[in-house]
Amino acid sequence: MTTSRVLEFPAPVGAAVPDWQGAELPERRVLEGRLCRVEPLSAERHGDDLWAAMNLADAEHNWTYLSYGPFADASAYRAWLAEMASREDPLFFAIVDRTTARAVGVASFLRIDAGAGTIEVGHINFSPLLQRRSAASEAMFLMMRYAFALGYRRYEWKCDALNQPSRRAAARLGFTFEGMFRQATVVKGRNRDTAWFSIIDSEWPALEKAFEIWLAADNFDAEGHQYVTLGSLTSPA
Repeated sequence: MTTSRVLEFPAPVGAAVPDWQGAELPERRVLEGRLCRVEPLSAERHGDDLWAAMNLADAEHNWTYLSYGPFADASAYRAWLAEMASREDPLFFAIVDRTTARAVGVASFLRIDAGAGTIEVGHINFSPLLQRRSAASEAMFLMMRYAFALGYRRYEWKCDALNQPSRRAAARLGFTFEGMFRQATVVKGRNRDTAWFSIIDSEWPALEKAFEIWLAADNFDAEGHQYVTLGSLTSPA
């Protein structure tokens, strides 16, 4: 279905965005979920938990596609956490498992442009205690929901084009692949092509409903195994 509009110029123009006033900036606030809590990062409160979680077996692979880390010791990692916690963009959060009350991962909002209504989620680092757990997806849902509630029109996910787990996660969470920025940057002395994904505000209501159905307690058995997969719900949305 197309909508006719009067062109102000003798060329095609984008659809009008009536009364656009921009989005609100995200704040340091707690986002409560059933399985996890997303809360403002604190080196003092979360540092010990995160250092322990990030040093479990196989956790070293988490640093492969990040532009920083691994860290030599707990002191260096805590100093980095303190620096990140002080910033407004990226705005870092810790992901806390509600069962154990321990921080098991981090993520951030970044490249925040309230005037344009665009925001990115990134610096995602899930320890083995969070990877492939329902709480990981819930944390991403909580951050998405918060961003769209603030009025953002576009929610972005970017990753190294070679990072297949990240690309699969983006698709499962409902992001649309938009393309590749070739030779976008250099990370740890190596070329990085960047894959771009997004969710826009018109897609969010259907995706929000998909997440709510998937996250419902009755979608999981006593051992926490899902009956209906998230991907099967987000793909149609």
